[in-house]
Amino acid sequence: MRHRVKKKKFDRTKEQRLALLRSLARSLILQESIITTTERAKYLRSFIEKLINLGKKGDLASRRRALELLPDRKVVKKLFEEISPRFKERTGGYVRVLKLPNRRRGDGAELSLIEFVE
Repeated sequence: MRHRVKKKKFDRTKEQRLALLRSLARSLILQESIITTTERAKYLRSFIEKLINLGKKGDLASRRRALELLPDRKVVKKLFEEISPRFKERTGGYVRVLKLPNRRRGDGAELSLIEFVE
Protein backbone atom coordinates (compact mmCIF):
# COMPACT_ATOMS: atom_id res chain seq x y z
CA MET A 1 0.00 0.00 0.00
CA ARG A 2 1.14 3.51 -0.80
CA HIS A 3 -0.48 5.40 2.05
CA ARG A 4 1.16 8.80 2.68
CA VAL A 5 3.93 8.18 0.15
CA LYS A 6 4.50 11.45 -1.71
CA LYS A 7 7.52 10.66 -3.86
CA LYS A 8 7.06 9.57 -7.48
CA LYS A 9 9.56 6.98 -8.62
CA PHE A 10 9.33 7.41 -12.41
CA ASP A 11 10.63 3.84 -12.75
CA ARG A 12 14.16 5.05 -11.94
CA THR A 13 16.76 4.57 -9.26
CA LYS A 14 17.39 7.31 -6.71
CA GLU A 15 20.41 8.61 -8.60
CA GLN A 16 18.55 8.70 -11.91
CA ARG A 17 15.63 10.55 -10.30
CA LEU A 18 18.01 13.12 -8.83
CA ALA A 19 19.70 13.57 -12.21
CA LEU A 20 16.30 14.07 -13.87
CA LEU A 21 15.30 16.62 -11.25
CA ARG A 22 18.58 18.53 -11.55
CA SER A 23 18.32 18.60 -15.33
CA LEU A 24 14.74 19.88 -15.28
CA ALA A 25 15.57 22.48 -12.62
CA ARG A 26 18.61 23.68 -14.57
CA SER A 27 16.55 24.07 -17.74
CA LEU A 28 13.78 25.89 -15.91
CA ILE A 29 16.16 28.35 -14.25
CA LEU A 30 18.06 29.10 -17.47
CA GLN A 31 15.03 29.31 -19.80
CA GLU A 32 12.41 30.37 -17.21
CA SER A 33 9.73 28.16 -18.75
CA ILE A 34 9.83 24.61 -20.12
CA ILE A 35 7.42 22.05 -21.52
CA THR A 36 7.53 18.62 -19.93
CA THR A 37 5.11 15.93 -18.81
CA THR A 38 2.57 16.88 -16.16
CA GLU A 39 3.91 14.44 -13.58
CA ARG A 40 7.47 15.67 -13.98
CA ALA A 41 6.32 19.29 -13.74
CA LYS A 42 4.46 18.61 -10.51
CA TYR A 43 7.49 16.79 -9.11
CA LEU A 44 9.79 19.64 -10.13
CA ARG A 45 7.60 22.31 -8.54
CA SER A 46 8.47 21.45 -4.92
CA PHE A 47 12.19 21.16 -5.71
CA ILE A 48 12.29 24.58 -7.40
CA GLU A 49 10.34 26.24 -4.59
CA LYS A 50 12.87 24.96 -2.05
CA LEU A 51 15.71 26.34 -4.18
CA ILE A 52 14.03 29.75 -4.44
CA ASN A 53 13.58 29.82 -0.66
CA LEU A 54 17.31 29.22 -0.32
CA GLY A 55 17.92 32.04 -2.78
CA LYS A 56 15.72 34.39 -0.79
CA LYS A 57 17.87 33.83 2.30
CA GLY A 58 20.93 34.68 0.23
CA ASP A 59 23.61 33.79 2.78
CA LEU A 60 26.69 31.69 2.13
CA ALA A 61 25.26 28.55 3.74
CA SER A 62 22.19 28.77 1.48
CA ARG A 63 24.36 29.20 -1.58
CA ARG A 64 26.44 26.14 -0.63
CA ARG A 65 23.28 24.11 -0.02
CA ALA A 66 21.95 25.16 -3.43
CA LEU A 67 25.25 24.10 -5.01
CA GLU A 68 24.85 20.68 -3.37
CA LEU A 69 21.37 20.29 -4.83
CA LEU A 70 22.19 21.86 -8.19
CA PRO A 71 25.94 21.58 -8.92
CA ASP A 72 26.24 24.29 -11.58
CA ARG A 73 27.67 27.65 -10.51
CA LYS A 74 26.17 29.57 -13.43
CA VAL A 75 22.68 28.32 -12.62
CA VAL A 76 23.00 28.99 -8.89
CA LYS A 77 24.29 32.49 -9.62
CA LYS A 78 21.26 33.24 -11.81
CA LEU A 79 18.96 31.77 -9.16
CA PHE A 80 20.40 33.92 -6.37
CA GLU A 81 20.91 37.16 -8.33
CA GLU A 82 17.98 37.29 -10.78
CA ILE A 83 15.19 34.89 -9.92
CA SER A 84 14.98 34.86 -6.11
CA PRO A 85 14.94 38.68 -5.69
CA ARG A 86 11.77 38.78 -7.82
CA PHE A 87 9.95 36.84 -5.11
CA LYS A 88 11.18 38.76 -2.02
CA GLU A 89 7.62 39.80 -1.05
CA ARG A 90 6.01 36.49 -1.97
CA THR A 91 5.69 33.68 0.58
CA GLY A 92 5.23 30.78 -1.83
CA GLY A 93 3.78 29.70 -5.16
CA TYR A 94 6.74 30.79 -7.27
CA VAL A 95 6.01 28.53 -10.25
CA ARG A 96 2.86 27.59 -12.09
CA VAL A 97 2.06 24.41 -13.96
CA LEU A 98 -0.29 24.87 -16.92
CA LYS A 99 -1.65 21.77 -18.63
CA LEU A 100 -1.41 21.91 -22.40
CA PRO A 101 -4.29 20.67 -24.58
CA ASN A 102 -2.13 18.50 -26.84
CA ARG A 103 -0.38 15.29 -25.88
CA ARG A 104 3.10 14.06 -26.73
CA ARG A 105 3.14 12.45 -30.14
CA GLY A 106 5.12 9.31 -29.39
CA ASP A 107 3.44 7.94 -26.29
CA GLY A 108 0.48 10.23 -25.68
CA ALA A 109 1.80 11.61 -22.40
CA GLU A 110 0.02 14.67 -21.02
CA LEU A 111 2.20 17.76 -21.41
CA SER A 112 2.46 20.83 -19.20
CA LEU A 113 4.18 24.19 -19.29
CA ILE A 114 6.01 25.05 -16.08
CA GLU A 115 7.08 28.66 -15.61
CA PHE A 116 7.89 31.23 -12.96
CA VAL A 117 5.05 33.43 -11.81
CA GLU A 118 5.66 37.03 -12.88
